[in-house]
Amino acid sequence: MANHKSALKRIRSNNAKRLRNKYQHKTVRNAVRALRANTNKKEAEEMLPKVTSLIDKLAKRRVIHKNKAANLISSLTSHVNGL
Repeated sequence: MANHKSALKRIRSNNAKRLRNKYQHKTVRNAVRALRANTNKKEAEEMLPKVTSLIDKLAKRRVIHKNKAANLISSLTSHVNGL
């Protein structure tokens, strides 16, 4: 158990940040899954900028690694172009 007031606050803030990151990461995973499942090229092209924006935001906040974000965006773009 923490002995200092600041350590208690750090525990609370870490937990809040962890939950926020978990929610955002899950949201992006669902968006990626929906984009990959989409077979209509026009709809997929409309979804792609939104999904890439979400991925970039996660990478900027270091929820996911920047290389993982780049790989995801690249694979999604090639998927949409191949439809």
